[in-house]
Amino acid sequence: MMAHGSGGKKMHELIRNLFVKYFRNPFLESGGDAAVVPPEPGHIAFTTDSYVVDPLFFPGGDIGKLAVSGTINDLAVSGAAPRYISAGFIIEEGFPVKDLESVVRSMAGTAKQAGVQIVAGDTKVVNKGKCDRLFVNTSGVGIISEKHTHIATADHVKAGDQVIISGYVGDHGMAVLSQREGFPVKTGLKSDCTPLNDLIGKVLERFDHVHFMRDPTRGGVATALCELAEGRQFGVLIKEPAIPVREEVMGLSEMFGFDPLYVPCEGRVLIVADQSVSQGILHTLHGHPDGENAAVIGEITTGNWGKVVLETIAGGRRIIHMLTGEQLPRIC
Repeated sequence: MMAHGSGGKKMHELIRNLFVKYFRNPFLESGGDAAVVPPEPGHIAFTTDSYVVDPLFFPGGDIGKLAVSGTINDLAVSGAAPRYISAGFIIEEGFPVKDLESVVRSMAGTAKQAGVQIVAGDTKVVNKGKCDRLFVNTSGVGIISEKHTHIATADHVKAGDQVIISGYVGDHGMAVLSQREGFPVKTGLKSDCTPLNDLIGKVLERFDHVHFMRDPTRGGVATALCELAEGRQFGVLIKEPAIPVREEVMGLSEMFGFDPLYVPCEGRVLIVADQSVSQGILHTLHGHPDGENAAVIGEITTGNWGKVVLETIAGGRRIIHMLTGEQLPRIC
């Protein structure tokens, strides 16, 4: 009801009986207008994102798991150890409380799995028709050690570095699409949506020559690599036969006219690392449940400055451009 966002008794009951019940921790329970958290040595990483996925519940996840995982992963691929998350909810009047509870329970479970605490939040209820059921905004704070501050900037990337993907490409986008109204396709495909801080932490613990990381969400692997190469004095060469894509994803992509390289992932990390450690990183990824299908898919080159080039199965080459327009709306 609108009263659940009014600031009065109904809202306080919702916060106490739902959000605090599942997110419970000392920072949240203090009840202040801001969470007061202890300082830690290192640099602070801060990120924010909003989630408007349709449908809210999909094979392998839901908007809550997606929101927490996405924010954790944005911190982790920057070289940070995620610590704290805030959660803002824009809820349409009439949205079922049981569905909201399912989302909140999922967020709490995902945060617990990742060892991260949800310490602050906000709830707004808007008139029916003013938003599509539920929107979630999450912000996150993490700590980066001095030796990892270069990862987000890609300043250490150089020719000869290897490009690694931690698993199959396009699972999330195609799982959401297969569930969406108007696409009556039945598959066993699940979203790859998951927090990656444990996987990434193990890589950074063991190897010093990781030069760049990115989670290929909106725009997929292709756009993430285009962002890396843009304006740089190096190019990126990726090899189509080396890119892991499930048969189901390939089949759906062909059916709907999509390129899997542009389909979003929500539980994959692109890693660019020195050639001397690439096989060691691959071995570490293969030993983790979230990296079992990791592969080296390309390298950084001295030619084609600022461009990403795909070496096709047929042996030809073509330039990969950044995604233009919106291939898959409401996917994250």
